[in-house]
Amino acid sequence: MWLISLLVCIFILGIIILVHEFGHFITAKKSGVYIYEFSIGMGPIIYTHKGKDGIDYNIRAFPIGGFVQMAGEVGEDDEKIKKEQFMCNRPWYQRLMILCAGVFNNFVLAILLLFLLAVIWGPTSSTPKVLSVVEGSSAEASGIKEGDIITSINGHEFTSWDVGQIYLYYKNPDNVYTFGIKHSDGQTETLEITPEVSKDENGNETKVFGIQIDNSREKNIWESIKYAFEKFWDVIHSMAITIWGLISGQLSIQSLSGPVGIYKVIDTSIQYGIQQLIYITAFLSINVGFINILPFPAFDGGHILFMIIEKIKGSPVNPNVENVINLIGFGLLMLLMIYITIKDIIVFF
Repeated sequence: MWLISLLVCIFILGIIILVHEFGHFITAKKSGVYIYEFSIGMGPIIYTHKGKDGIDYNIRAFPIGGFVQMAGEVGEDDEKIKKEQFMCNRPWYQRLMILCAGVFNNFVLAILLLFLLAVIWGPTSSTPKVLSVVEGSSAEASGIKEGDIITSINGHEFTSWDVGQIYLYYKNPDNVYTFGIKHSDGQTETLEITPEVSKDENGNETKVFGIQIDNSREKNIWESIKYAFEKFWDVIHSMAITIWGLISGQLSIQSLSGPVGIYKVIDTSIQYGIQQLIYITAFLSINVGFINILPFPAFDGGHILFMIIEKIKGSPVNPNVENVINLIGFGLLMLLMIYITIKDIIVFF
């Protein structure tokens, strides 16, 4: 079973990476930039093909990334290449399009998959409306009733339960949660809930509120289109809140997962069938796009930030400075990845 899960994981990550890198690749090629290599994966090459266009198409050993190697990504670095074929010599708007194309492709893939899900299995609602309350639970004791809409948690307002759930993971030492509630009669109320706490087999705490959210929604094409874009935005919003939670200290770095964590999620999803796997693929594609657009060195967003600085100051950033900053950023990312991977191995195995 683990082998099947591993192969499915590699396939899903491979599709997401391929779509992302193809965005960079085709945009650069159409813009006249000289391309040396198009690679899926990182590390040693396990398969290579020299295309008629002179580009090396490679598959590398580790399915955790990919890249398109272009001439002149920072400065003119090859005497054999025509000046107009260097990326750094292309118009500013073309360079921006090349950098944004990978993220754009990931987002489009996710929206298409979410639409496909809704058309086949029906769209679901993200409205935080209470379908039922477990008898004897802390939610029932607080006064939450069927039909209530949850409008905020600990002062954080939201309209989507996908977003609202993130606030349940924010640090709360006293274990008391303040829920903003809108009752079915239109009256609003603030209720305090102290959830029950249980532990899983790994010793991780789980807080049990005793609430089931109503996710029913009419099945038709229009609702499917709405679902695809609403779910896409909910995931983006949830990720933004997660990043802010990490920066502000409301969320622990322990909440992050790397390749091992992704493998475990996919391993679990296989048990629920193709529907869940399609959703996970869409979710991960949005994640890859969102992370890459962040203005951090070594990400696409980091390169875009340098381009914005260039536009403001009227001249390119010193290539040596940019290279050093990107190298430092890449090093920090690798250290974080190693830490998260070790953490995931300890937690899951």
